[in-house]
Amino acid sequence: MLLAIEQGNTNTLFAVHDGENWTAQWRAATESTRTADEYAVWLSQLLNMAGLQMGVFDGCIISSVVPQSIFNLRNLARRYLHVEPLVIGENADLGIPIRIDKPSEAGADRLVNAIGAHVVYSGDLIVIDSGTATTFDVIAADGGFQGGVIAPGINLSMEALHTAAAKLPRVAIQKPQRVVGTDTVGAMQSGVFWGYIGMIEGLVTRIKGEWGKPLTVVATGGIASLFHGATTAVDHFDPDLTIRGMLEIWRRNKDKVHG
Repeated sequence: MLLAIEQGNTNTLFAVHDGENWTAQWRAATESTRTADEYAVWLSQLLNMAGLQMGVFDGCIISSVVPQSIFNLRNLARRYLHVEPLVIGENADLGIPIRIDKPSEAGADRLVNAIGAHVVYSGDLIVIDSGTATTFDVIAADGGFQGGVIAPGINLSMEALHTAAAKLPRVAIQKPQRVVGTDTVGAMQSGVFWGYIGMIEGLVTRIKGEWGKPLTVVATGGIASLFHGATTAVDHFDPDLTIRGMLEIWRRNKDKVHG
């Protein structure tokens, strides 16, 4: 069994793969100071609820955009799962060309998404990931990571409005009934929601124009489902893109890890 740990700036996903299917997934708030022991207590309880134990794993793969957390996640795998983890960006061979000026700067999450998209969708791709940041990455038909765009995430923008403007409340993100809001909450929801739709449509159009060839657009991330049906700029909404990419990387490297 494989434990995949995908850590973003806001949430950390723990997912269990039994060799054929993803059988369990849990999320925790990302805290860079959380120790391996704290992770172990939390994880062991959830595993028990799923009828599993720490000792069932023969592999662990970690993708993290929070460098200070990797030490504790690695210790979790070593001390409690008794496996040497495969860490994206350290000892994992991704098997794709990274065609940017400084390949070391490419975020683990963006590279994992690139692989997760390439194994399912053919041709050149744009992968949109809506999280703490909203990223637009171009993946060539051969799987090569070509670069992309990084913009503030929708939650970050909403929080910034509330924090910086004394009279603007904290509001839930949802699709408003009207574009023109008739109260403060409605106006804020419209500005953020339709503003992000406008950003998605505008950037996709510009990327396609610059690329000069057809591109299939795939969206993923916790917020992406909000935009489903609200724009024709996205061809596929794929919530499993990231963990699919991690599984593919594991399959490409497991012999090296076990060896």
